[in-house]
Amino acid sequence: MNTDDREVEVKFYVRRLEPVARRLEELGAERAIERLHEQNLRFDTPDGELTRAHRVLRLRQDRQAVLTYKGPARPGESVSDRQEIEVTVGDLAAARRILEALGFRVSVVYEKFRTTYRWNNLEIVLDEMPFGHFLEIEGPDAAAIRHLATLLGLDWSVRSTASYMELFDRLKAARALDAPHLTFAQLAGLTIEPADLGLQPADR
Repeated sequence: MNTDDREVEVKFYVRRLEPVARRLEELGAERAIERLHEQNLRFDTPDGELTRAHRVLRLRQDRQAVLTYKGPARPGESVSDRQEIEVTVGDLAAARRILEALGFRVSVVYEKFRTTYRWNNLEIVLDEMPFGHFLEIEGPDAAAIRHLATLLGLDWSVRSTASYMELFDRLKAARALDAPHLTFAQLAGLTIEPADLGLQPADR
């Protein structure tokens, strides 16, 4: 969901996605996109300039290929509020070659399984990440997002505005992991607790 090139969202770590999905359907949410695998290539300069500036340049492949730019989040907000510009590209491999020709390189690969719902003017995604299950709510403002979170029985006080890459960095620091990519194969066999991500379950 994109409103005036801004992404306004918040995420919750949850123990189980199935009860959340059932509650969404009880509320009349539409399952807009069935569960699918998503692979993301995050690009940066060789010296990490974009990461230091809290900017994101990403190629995503799911049903289609999408090029995304995200700016730094606005400070002091109760939700993540940042500029987001997206465009569909016809050929992911060609788009990657263009970015690499401009001097960018793939800094990290990450993947997830995602199911997308829509309710009123909100988009809700259920994400199965290599380090746990998450729900993200994106909408026009914090009040609308919090209202739905309350209806879903989620604990607003444990919401997170961190990106998946920030959570991955926390995990690597907490567990002393030398994992270059956030993939299911990379983290296979690890038992990861929410505390390893600096989070608490919102569906307690």
